Amino acid sequence: MPDMRSSKIMIRSKSKLLMPAVAMALCLAIGRAGAASWQQTIDQARGQTVFFNAWGGSEQINDYIDWAAKQVSQRYGITLTHVKVSDVSSVVSRILAEKAAGRKEKGTVDLIWINGENFQAMKHNDLLHGPFVAGLPAFQGVDPQQKPTTVVDFGEPVDGLEAPWGMAQLVFIYDQDVFSRLHAKPPTSATSLLAFARQHKGRVTYPLPPDFTGTTFLKQLLLELTPEPGVLLKPVHQADFNAVTAPLWCYLDELHPLLWREGKTFPANNMLMTPMLDDGEILLSMNFNPSYASSAIISGELPETVRTYVHDNGTLGNTHFLAIPFNSDATAAARVVINFLLSPEAQALKANPDAWGDPTVLSMDRLTPAQRKLFNDLPMGPATLSSDALGRTLPEPHSSWTVALEKAWLSRYR
Repeated sequence: MPDMRSSKIMIRSKSKLLMPAVAMALCLAIGRAGAASWQQTIDQARGQTVFFNAWGGSEQINDYIDWAAKQVSQRYGITLTHVKVSDVSSVVSRILAEKAAGRKEKGTVDLIWINGENFQAMKHNDLLHGPFVAGLPAFQGVDPQQKPTTVVDFGEPVDGLEAPWGMAQLVFIYDQDVFSRLHAKPPTSATSLLAFARQHKGRVTYPLPPDFTGTTFLKQLLLELTPEPGVLLKPVHQADFNAVTAPLWCYLDELHPLLWREGKTFPANNMLMTPMLDDGEILLSMNFNPSYASSAIISGELPETVRTYVHDNGTLGNTHFLAIPFNSDATAAARVVINFLLSPEAQALKANPDAWGDPTVLSMDRLTPAQRKLFNDLPMGPATLSSDALGRTLPEPHSSWTVALEKAWLSRYR
C-alpha cells in the first residue's frame, strides 16, 4: 500500500492526464453551443430583408454586392437590397434622426458600410447594434494582432460594434509610357509632387474635399509636412490645430495655382480622375484601393501601361467595416450577411482585381490550406504592387482631424 506522499503524487499525475481531456470536452461543448446558437441565427434570418446602405459609385463594387445578394438569397433565404448612396454621413444623419424621433425599431437601414468619423458618430450616439462581431464564425479568420486596424477604426476602438470588411492603402496612379515620353519620374513625396506640378502646370489635381479620397490626400500631405505627426493620433482638441496644420496650408497655397484649372475647381471624386488620366488631361490619379488600377485596366478604363506607386516614407492605410444600426428589425439576417462577406470564399473574390481588388482582412495563417489556396491563386494584376512594394503603412489620424481639416480647407479654398 503506497504511503500518503506517493498517493498525492499519483493524484497529481492523474490530474495532469485528466486536465487536457476535460479541456477538450469543454472546448467541444462550447463549440457545439456556438454552432447551435449560430444555426438559430441562420434560422431566424430566413425570410428577412436587409437594406444595405453602401457607396454606389463603382460599377465593380455594385456588381460584387449583387453577387453577394444572389449568394445569401440562395443559401440563407435572405433578400439583400443594395441602397446606393453617395455620402454615408447622410445615412448616419438619418439614423440619428430616427433615434431622436423615438423610432427604436423598423429602422430604414439594416446594414451600413462605414468607418472613420461616421463610425465614431454612430458609436458615441448609441446608434449601433451589438457588440456582435465575436459571435461571427468567420471572424475567427481575422488576426487583430497581425492587422490591428481591424479592431481600431481611426483611433477609435471598435468594441465589436462593426466587422472588418476590407483593407485599404493610398496609392498613386500614372501611365509609364506617358512619363517616359516626358522624361519624368513619379513624384514620391509631397516635396517632389510640388516640383512635379511646377514642371507640368495644369496636369495635376486631387479630389474635392470632403470626398473621402480628397480628404485622405490632405491627411497624407499633413503627415509628411507637419513637424509633429505624433499629435495627429490624438483627438484634435488636444493639439494646437493652427500650428500643426500651418505647413499644409502654406504648401497648398503654393500648389493650387499650379493645378488643373489653376486649383479653382476640382474633380468631385477620385473616380472622375480615371477618364481624365486616360485622356491625358492629368498625369496623376490616386485611389485608396491598391488594386484599383489593375481592375481599371481589365475593364478597359485605363491602358495597360498604367502603374501604381507610393511615397517613399509610406502612405495612409486603414480598414473599412460593416455595422448594424440599433433599430434594425433584421439583425439576424444582417449578421448572416456579414458573416458570409467575411468568409474566405467572399473575401477571395473581393480581392480578385477581376471582381473588385479589395485587399482581404483575413490572415492566411488562420485559414486552412484549401482556403489559403483561394488567395494564392489570385492574379496580382499588372498594376498591383506587392505587399513589400506597398511599403510602410501610415496610421490614420484620429477621426476628429477629418472634420477639422475639411472645415478648414473649405473655409480657405471654396
